[in-house]
Amino acid sequence: MSEKREMTSVDLVALTAELNTYAGAKVDKAYLYGDDLVRLKMRDFDRGRVELLVGTGETKRAHVAAAEHVPDAPGRPPDFAKMLRNRLSGADFHAVRQHGFDRILEFEFRREDADTKIVAELFGDGNVAVLDENDEVVDSLETVRLSSRTVAPGAKYGFPSQRVNPLDLDYEGFAAQMRDSDTDLVRTVATQLNFGGLYGEELCTRAGVEKTMDIADASEDQFRALYDAMERLFDPIQSGDLDPRVYYDEEEGDSRVDVTPVPLEEYAGRESEAFDSFNAALDDYFTNLGGTEEEEGGGGATKPDFQSEIEKQERIIAQQEAAIEDFEEEAEREREKAELLYGNYDLVDDILSTVREARAAGHSWSDIEERFDEGEERGIEAAEHVQGVNEQQGTVRVRLDGHTISLDPESGVEKNADALYTEAKRIQEKKEGALEAIENTRAELEAVRERKENWEEPEEPTEPEEVDWLSRSSIPVRKPETWYDRFRWFRTSDGFLVLGGRNAEQNEELVSKYMDGYDRFFHTQAHGGPVTVLKTTEPSEPSKDLDVPEQSLEEAARFAVTYSSVWKDGRGAGDAYMVMPDQVSKTAESGEYLSKGGFAVRGDRTYFRDVAVGCSVGIQCEGETRVIGGPPSAIEPRAETTMSLEPGEFAQGDAAKRIYREFRERFADTSFVRKVASPDEIQKFMPPGGSRLVE
Repeated sequence: MSEKREMTSVDLVALTAELNTYAGAKVDKAYLYGDDLVRLKMRDFDRGRVELLVGTGETKRAHVAAAEHVPDAPGRPPDFAKMLRNRLSGADFHAVRQHGFDRILEFEFRREDADTKIVAELFGDGNVAVLDENDEVVDSLETVRLSSRTVAPGAKYGFPSQRVNPLDLDYEGFAAQMRDSDTDLVRTVATQLNFGGLYGEELCTRAGVEKTMDIADASEDQFRALYDAMERLFDPIQSGDLDPRVYYDEEEGDSRVDVTPVPLEEYAGRESEAFDSFNAALDDYFTNLGGTEEEEGGGGATKPDFQSEIEKQERIIAQQEAAIEDFEEEAEREREKAELLYGNYDLVDDILSTVREARAAGHSWSDIEERFDEGEERGIEAAEHVQGVNEQQGTVRVRLDGHTISLDPESGVEKNADALYTEAKRIQEKKEGALEAIENTRAELEAVRERKENWEEPEEPTEPEEVDWLSRSSIPVRKPETWYDRFRWFRTSDGFLVLGGRNAEQNEELVSKYMDGYDRFFHTQAHGGPVTVLKTTEPSEPSKDLDVPEQSLEEAARFAVTYSSVWKDGRGAGDAYMVMPDQVSKTAESGEYLSKGGFAVRGDRTYFRDVAVGCSVGIQCEGETRVIGGPPSAIEPRAETTMSLEPGEFAQGDAAKRIYREFRERFADTSFVRKVASPDEIQKFMPPGGSRLVE
């Protein structure tokens, strides 16, 4: 039996009810492993840490995971993870719902400044799309452009054509869907009603109908039986009365092959393990599923977990040894029973003859049982050994020397004994099979130990080839929406985010809302400069006392000077100072007044003297595609191409148009420039006042 690698629509019905019990949990951080496993780390008031995993690769799944089953955080977060952190950090998990009966989940998150929806497509190639309040795509793992739907940044998210939801159908609608089919019953339930193969067979089994019966030969009674079976299956699932199971394949070394929210009759007799919640069952199943890319932490070349595999093989061997011992005892018991029949031949024959004669005379099984009870009261030896009868199986139970033996009265003593010897032989054969299996497991254990002994660290991966973005005829647009886009901003050479206010209102907001205890506050000595804040951590992370490299501090000071009145006045340099956040206050000295956007700064200051103004504007193509601007030393390494500016005679708008035309000349894909670097977008990153281009 092949392993299940994708969750079904039925699974998602059960899962959504459980996941909604986590409503109110706060998002701490988001991670992306490889390009198809999203992890949201959350905090719940009652449960504590909550780890939500959404996988859209070879295994398509969504569930809450135990902390020990969560892969270690990857290194530098990719742009998609950064975007998720910007939108979700501090947000409340509000709700999750299944889109109709499709394999699509919609996760809703709410935050004071903006709401976000994450759509997980757990079908086909899989995808995760992040939507804003208007259901427009902020970003997605995969871009989809079809005639029927679009999933691309900036576009309205398009759901696939919705399939029939059988849970919305009354009996008449259900029967009408069945009658529209031209195949057999099980395929109709699987395809027309979208239950899939497993649950199509399960409903047929529960309804007691012939799976391969042609739909034209099916009656209303059979349609009604299928509908009733569907209701019986989904009543506990929708009400949350689950009994989740993980199923094993004994022929494949007890490997996990399926996980379901309730026990299935299709799997009756198959080894299974029960769980308290469906999330726990899903977590166990997908964590232990072999060969998934998620288990390797998103594709990194990490050392295999040999010790876990060794311990697993040792557990299997222990289970197999216990099973072999049980087989030996069971086979011996069957042989002892057969020998007891021959050792008590006359007694057993008397009991069997009595039952045969009574049945031939028309007595019921209950009459026969009463006769034996009466005989026991009178002290008749044969009756004292009878334990009861089984009317359905047509057998009588006899107690001999501590063993209870079920006998067929029609077969006589010899045939009953032969049946017991045959059963002992069958059990002995199972023991032989188990002995062979345990040898195979021991060989696998030795192979793992050998691999552990001989394992070598893989070579470091080679650097990817550089892409010549300027000459590419088509460049995909990936411009995520960030919360700080409305401010002036840039990233320093060391990756620190620097923010600047565009006006008095934004200056107030930066200090009161976004400046934390270990950030750095910059301002120019000249009047009319913006508040500049170097963030030592992201706003969603706890503030940390970090050592900020000197180059980043100098770049922040240059940013503060460049976007101040120093540039507007046509000067080439100015002074700036830096203080810690606790030195900045809105409380003026006695007798003084602070205007809007103004602050009182107390204590010692760190000065940056004669800082040269300087600004570069460029287009970034790696990861995100967007305009960036700021100090040349921070911008030029990140951008594919840049233009340098200095104070000059051209108005800001005119200079922006000249830069735009120059960028169009440099890129083969001129439509890309138009989409990401319009004159208006370029102007956002230019200093106030006149400028000229530096050749």
